[in-house]
Amino acid sequence: MKKFIIITISVILLAVFADFMYWRGGIWVDLRPFAEVTAESRVHDGKIQRRTEDGWEDFEIRGVNLGSSEPGAWAIDFPTDEETYLRWFEQMSEMGANTVRIYTVMSDTFYNAFYTYNQDREEPLYLIQGVALDDNFMGSRHDAFSEEFYDAFYEHCEIAVDVIHGAKKISEKQISGIGYGTYSKDISAWTIGYIFGTDWNAMTVAYADDIYEGYSYQGEYLYSAEDASAFEALLASVGDGILSYESERYKEQRVFAFTNSLATDPFLYTDFVNELFAKCAFIDVEHILSTDKVLSGQFASYHVYPYYPDYLNYYSAAEWELLDIGEQSLYLAENGKFNTYKAYLQLLNKHHSLPVVIAEYGLPSSRGIAQEDLNTGRDQGYLSEKEQGEAIVACYEDIKDAGCIGSCVSSWQDEWYRSSRSSAATSNPLRTAFWSDAQAPEQSMGLLAMEAGEGECVCYPDGDISEWTEDDIVSQNKKGSISVKTDEKYFYIMIENKDFVFDEDVLYIPIDTTQKSGSNYCENYDVKFDRAADFLIVIDGENNSRIVVQERYEVLRATDAQRAYGFDTYTVDNIPEKDSPLFKKIQVLLRKWNGEEEEYYFFETGKLTYGNANPESTEFSSLADFCHGEGTIEIRLPWSILNFYDPTLRMIHNDYYEHYGIKELALDKLYIGFGLGKDRARIDLLPFRPKTWTDDVTYHERLKESYYILQDAWTED
Repeated sequence: MKKFIIITISVILLAVFADFMYWRGGIWVDLRPFAEVTAESRVHDGKIQRRTEDGWEDFEIRGVNLGSSEPGAWAIDFPTDEETYLRWFEQMSEMGANTVRIYTVMSDTFYNAFYTYNQDREEPLYLIQGVALDDNFMGSRHDAFSEEFYDAFYEHCEIAVDVIHGAKKISEKQISGIGYGTYSKDISAWTIGYIFGTDWNAMTVAYADDIYEGYSYQGEYLYSAEDASAFEALLASVGDGILSYESERYKEQRVFAFTNSLATDPFLYTDFVNELFAKCAFIDVEHILSTDKVLSGQFASYHVYPYYPDYLNYYSAAEWELLDIGEQSLYLAENGKFNTYKAYLQLLNKHHSLPVVIAEYGLPSSRGIAQEDLNTGRDQGYLSEKEQGEAIVACYEDIKDAGCIGSCVSSWQDEWYRSSRSSAATSNPLRTAFWSDAQAPEQSMGLLAMEAGEGECVCYPDGDISEWTEDDIVSQNKKGSISVKTDEKYFYIMIENKDFVFDEDVLYIPIDTTQKSGSNYCENYDVKFDRAADFLIVIDGENNSRIVVQERYEVLRATDAQRAYGFDTYTVDNIPEKDSPLFKKIQVLLRKWNGEEEEYYFFETGKLTYGNANPESTEFSSLADFCHGEGTIEIRLPWSILNFYDPTLRMIHNDYYEHYGIKELALDKLYIGFGLGKDRARIDLLPFRPKTWTDDVTYHERLKESYYILQDAWTED
């Protein structure tokens, strides 16, 4: 009996050890040493092809990039239920997509759902498995040849191979930047290929090329060309190892690429452009060569957006000729301006012998804006959902016309956690996942809106006030009332006033947030208040309504006065008085090319857009800020336009001039009031205490107008 127990325990321990080594340690035994390696996808005659029962078939990647979070979650929290993924996969397919691209190894839930969705499906979705290093490496590490950097990159690539073959277990928090779980579903039959890497930090690339100049690589599958840079040789070594690993362990190969973007593209531009955009790094995958053991093949992958950086916009006619992509007239847009996006795509295809895939392109449907495309109007923000869809289709047509053999629109869903250059410094980076900032373009890249509110928004400015109740009233008198609602995205206001006639009267709504500054008088509009206000909403018809801010509380002046106004706002003579009566337009600073140099200009983001914000309306406009009914006005304002640092915790911007920049301040309550200009009376402000919330957010999904516009283009193509 004792002997039996010992043997049993030994067998169990051996099984546990074997399980651990196979699923977690990557130790395996080749049980098919003489099996033939096959390519499940390949590059042939400038096309990507997939293997079918009847032979090889050309495959145009018509894909969508899938983010890894939902509202209330961060980049690598990953949705946890299969039903969400199954619903999304169905919607993607109905849109006309044939491919979903992911940036990293997701949780096992994604792969289980992908397997379930594709089972016995005549037209399955295909996968491009991405591999990315997290910001810990890209943001702080500049030596790509360090053991930590290189090993992490290679490990992530190898794990991705095991995961799509259903042969990996990863514990929670075991490996930074990727998902976890038991990956037992083999989805390799629906995996077209891999894209290795992320948007490489240009300094990381330049540093490697300089310090390790002369480094080359010769592998069994890949090798670096004689004129390859050190970083290109490093990529060749990683790719060689992964091709070898998948070939030997799984007897398969599939097409692959290394991520690239404009910041590290292979082109040397004019001195002016190189200096303006600090172009210091170059990656050319043409320098990564294959041996005859590569049966699948390599394609070139690029992230290319139309609005930034627009290198070719800075080329003179003489400089354009040096590009050798045809006359500028070939790239004229309908408005008569140059479509430099299409020209750049043509430049890529002309350069590469490898087929080119635009693995990222897209535009946001945000209220806020970070960059304008002054040629084609495909801006980084302040696009309606309709305009977003039309611009995406225009980009897709440019990609096709330029000869690219595939593309992936970015992205499938809106992601609340993302910040933009315009909002990163003005909000709490530890809480962005728990509220939606309509001013942050990167949060609104999706075709699937993630709207605040359970089932529907708490308010839609549409002229119908049926969602408002007596409980929402903050102040009322004989002439009317003011009501307020809030959710995870907007601050809503509704005014009822029997005497108010839209387009004839001017309605003033002062708001006092910080009691550290503000004015009882707005000299711009000659309006008085019973307490010091920080903001004033002016409703003056459809085309002349806006929100203005008391100059002491103007965030642009506090953060970028030198570029915006040409002076240092923190010198004694330039500091605004706490009770200054001057109220300023709320603006963001953009830059443009005037034909000779770059110059800065203002975009008034405080200008209010009139329209119907109800998605059920045939007159729906996703950019609508306010709408009127009979004797009523409904308004919605993004939290950040009221200088909220973190609405979830009721935190606002402190006095900039006490702290020389942005510092948070706890808000107990704000004060709000209303009055008609024709009354010429001092406006009383009464208190309102916005609710707070922690990690529990309410939201619902809604397919944007852009989804249906792209669907029409893809299903008719």
